[in-house]
Amino acid sequence: MIAYFTHVVCLECGHEFAADIMAAACPRCHSGWLDARYDYAAVADVWRDGLPARDGSLWRYHELLPIRIPDPEISLHEGYTPLIRLYQYERIYNHPHLYIKDERQGPTSSFKDRQAAMAVTAMKQAGITECVLASTGNAAAAYAAYCARAGIKLWLFLTSLVPQEKMREAALYGAEVVRVSGTYDETKHVAAEFAKRRGIHLDRGAKAIPGKESMKTLGFEIAEQLGLAFDGRGWRTPDWYIQAVSGGIGPLGVWKAFQELYAMGLIDHLPKLGVVQASGCAPMVTAFQAHQAKATPVVPKTLITVLATGDPGFSYDLLYAAVQQTGGTMLAVDDGDTFAAMRHIASKAGLSVEPATAVAFAGLEKMLTNGTIQPGETVVVNCSGHTFPAESHVLGDQYLLNLDVADDTTGKIEGLSAALGQLDEQVTTIVVVDDNPNDRRLIRRLLRAYKNYRVFEAKDGADALRLIHEQKPDLIVTDLTMPEMDGFSLLEHLKANPVTASIPVVVVSAKSINTEDRDILNQFSDSVWTKGNYETRELVDHIVTALGDTPLEITRRRPNEIPVDAKIAPRTAVIIDDVEADRRLVRRYLISSGEFSVSEADCGRDGLKLIYEQMPDLVVLDLTLPDMDGLSLLQTLQREESLKHIPVIIYSSRILREEECRQFGVTVDNFIEKSTVNREIFMESIHELLV
Repeated sequence: MIAYFTHVVCLECGHEFAADIMAAACPRCHSGWLDARYDYAAVADVWRDGLPARDGSLWRYHELLPIRIPDPEISLHEGYTPLIRLYQYERIYNHPHLYIKDERQGPTSSFKDRQAAMAVTAMKQAGITECVLASTGNAAAAYAAYCARAGIKLWLFLTSLVPQEKMREAALYGAEVVRVSGTYDETKHVAAEFAKRRGIHLDRGAKAIPGKESMKTLGFEIAEQLGLAFDGRGWRTPDWYIQAVSGGIGPLGVWKAFQELYAMGLIDHLPKLGVVQASGCAPMVTAFQAHQAKATPVVPKTLITVLATGDPGFSYDLLYAAVQQTGGTMLAVDDGDTFAAMRHIASKAGLSVEPATAVAFAGLEKMLTNGTIQPGETVVVNCSGHTFPAESHVLGDQYLLNLDVADDTTGKIEGLSAALGQLDEQVTTIVVVDDNPNDRRLIRRLLRAYKNYRVFEAKDGADALRLIHEQKPDLIVTDLTMPEMDGFSLLEHLKANPVTASIPVVVVSAKSINTEDRDILNQFSDSVWTKGNYETRELVDHIVTALGDTPLEITRRRPNEIPVDAKIAPRTAVIIDDVEADRRLVRRYLISSGEFSVSEADCGRDGLKLIYEQMPDLVVLDLTLPDMDGLSLLQTLQREESLKHIPVIIYSSRILREEECRQFGVTVDNFIEKSTVNREIFMESIHELLV
């Protein structure tokens, strides 16, 4: 195929250099604002009469894209979404030719699918296997889906204001989701620092060449589809193109499409741009109304989180010039008008849209009402996304990482450094492989009691290989004696695969090891520990050291770690169980730890009385009681404000159904089955719960 992509231009200093889709900065001024250029004269001859026979996707415009052919393993037939006429709005406002570009029809229901398709394809071609991205929501889901198809591990940094549904959706695709308690601009900075520290590719989003060029296709489609609607073929420009704006790169891409069509002589005028922002985060509108070519950053104060970019930077400079060139406008709408527009477009036009799209519709309504849009002018609104909620019931409890960016007397630099240090620990991933769930749980609790690592569990070697492929762990802890695939076979598979060969493996097993076994383990594992014959802190310190971390000082008081002269009141515990032998066993565990004073009850009513009287630090509760169901007692504790904070360990022979666990908040961390308990498991469960 002919290569029409000829060179790259720096938009800040004008320097030109060779075509490179992965170019990150200008070699002269180091600006990241780069623009791909093409052989427009040659393309004009190909596009003159339209492209009616081509595939209905964004790739139909391949001559003016930096990637000519989609990757069939990645592409989801993105693009070429419908242009829908708003007959109901036309009647309401007595204004013909109002259209939406329905980007809800994309694979993840937003116009960011275009960006993700192009960017991920470029990364795959460049051999990139791991990527970092900061997003306000829609790009997160799109990149997560496409990275899943490409086999690229994605780290997503989202502000804490992004709806949980969008976080879950991204996590559902397998992305690592990091929630940052800061603004979007701070989140971008944290993501960049994280990528730099770990040597991971940082995707620059729509600002990068693949992202911006992909957004052009939306403009090409509008012109081609309007041409078909009005003339049956060719290209036609709307009088207005309206879009809600966050960072502003999307409309810049669409604007570039119209500029290229105009330069090739395929359209006779450029459209006016209607740039709409939420009033709680409208730095562009504020600068535009003050006739300023530069925007002053603001702190976002809007509920429309996907539009919460407080610092538009150079994108405003470019948009300002584009709006000035054609007589367009920038305007702000408040959140109340936005949600009213969302209901309006749903009830009057049958379109369920996300708040960001509703911002654009609120702007459209204002422009039609105040006469900004003149009678007879054709209008296209970018319907950027759908109200689609992600499935919230199929994910475990480790899909989300939290990162607090401190803003105190330590200052931003120190706060950021501390936050990234915490994140390094949170993203360290360990896979524990053992067919005994209690042994897996013990290792997990030992690790998480001292370090905030993420620990995943596999029940045998085959299950472990799948999990290791998904999670790409930093370390593996494995037993040797397991069904399906034992630990020796697992080690051989790991060391035979270049991707997993370098992952440290710690063996923890009760198996008797002969000389042949020892030779294999010396070759394939980092260390071997015998179950029941090691000091827990020694094992933890060894694992922490193997990960390249420094073992922490004692982070939690244990019985033998309390100074002799320290006068520390013991914690109080209430045991509620009608079986005397079980109460005695639990009492012995708690008292021998040196941490608890214990009271006992053999029925629910007496247990509640003790709880009300003592307000204990811990309740150990059987579920089978003579006078009441243990779950009813648990519900009482959860319902009463003065009692709901008390940690409860369920210690029972009764196995709960999944729906009961969900209803009463019982997890593997606060449930101990009587038949499987030992002192170490029991005390680690309590320590983790109390920590």
